[in-house]
Amino acid sequence: MDAPLITIFVRHTAACKYAGDEFNKRCGCKKHLRYSLKGKQYRVKTGQRSWAGAEQVKRKLEAQLTGRAPEPKADVLLLSEAVQTFQDNKDTEGLNPRVLKMYRRQLSRFLAYSETQGLYGVQQAVTLENLTAYRKTWPALYPSSYTRAMVQKLLRVFALFCFNAGWIARVPKISAIKIDAPETEPLTEDEYARIVAAATSKTRVLIELMRWSGLAIRDASTLRRADLSENNGVHRIIRKRIKTGEDLYIPIPSDVAEAVLKQLNGNPVYVFWNKRKLDSSEYRHACTMGEQIAAAFTAAGVTSAGHMISHRFRATFAVDLLQKGLPLEHVSKLLGHKSVTTTERHYAKWVKGRQDRLDALVSATWKAGR
Repeated sequence: MDAPLITIFVRHTAACKYAGDEFNKRCGCKKHLRYSLKGKQYRVKTGQRSWAGAEQVKRKLEAQLTGRAPEPKADVLLLSEAVQTFQDNKDTEGLNPRVLKMYRRQLSRFLAYSETQGLYGVQQAVTLENLTAYRKTWPALYPSSYTRAMVQKLLRVFALFCFNAGWIARVPKISAIKIDAPETEPLTEDEYARIVAAATSKTRVLIELMRWSGLAIRDASTLRRADLSENNGVHRIIRKRIKTGEDLYIPIPSDVAEAVLKQLNGNPVYVFWNKRKLDSSEYRHACTMGEQIAAAFTAAGVTSAGHMISHRFRATFAVDLLQKGLPLEHVSKLLGHKSVTTTERHYAKWVKGRQDRLDALVSATWKAGR
């Protein structure tokens, strides 16, 4: 039996710049097949976004319709197949949906770019030359150097997966991207008030806890009820910092402590986090709470340069204490830094005592010389 004429065509999204050209091979829109058999027209979904992947599905369909054995698989694995296998693997890891979406988006863009360069095989596409050329297109798409570094990190994870699967001989060693990270600035009183007002009730309590304790979001959002104690009317947070392992002893205002203790989430151990939920982890929970804090910033109309939005509460805590004269070494201990050098690097310009001494010394030179 002769195979019917099978045609590949594209169903573009409304936003696709190639909409109207159903035979365009350059976009990442879904590819379909159509053919006529015994006077009836058929349409078939390929499940592919690349033209090369649709060609593979087309050949298999031709074999089925003619009763012939399918063609043997080509020695060269298609990049589209490698991307799909990688994505299937990631889907089973229990990752945050936001992270899975990032992988899909970035690999879809890499696939589309590679195919426009005529590179359909994984061995031809996952090379230093192609990755370097692809990276040149990023500044227009990703103005932030941090975002570009994250995209490169995701692609490296994919390249490492391809290497471990035996699809490529080596992992391309592309140079690192320097991140131009702006300093984390403290919030003004007005900005803080607007953010608190814009936040949901649970997020509002977390924000107040971070502002008055200086806890990083991962430490604050995974706070245990046992971490908060009271002695002689003073409430303290006593726990180890997750990032550094340093012991934390932080007094907090009584009204903040009471608001924290009133939080109910069905978990007797954690204040904000219900660890009984499926596939939960401290890191993913902190990411979720970070998204809610970012939403409060947006709702309040408060903009932040860089990516560490929640760290502005930590900076507000530290700067407030330093401007009120608390010694740098004490603030360093409250923040859980391993070394006061770390604290000095970030907050030296806010140290009031040092500024006062410099003012006095410089003023003294004026009197001596006049």
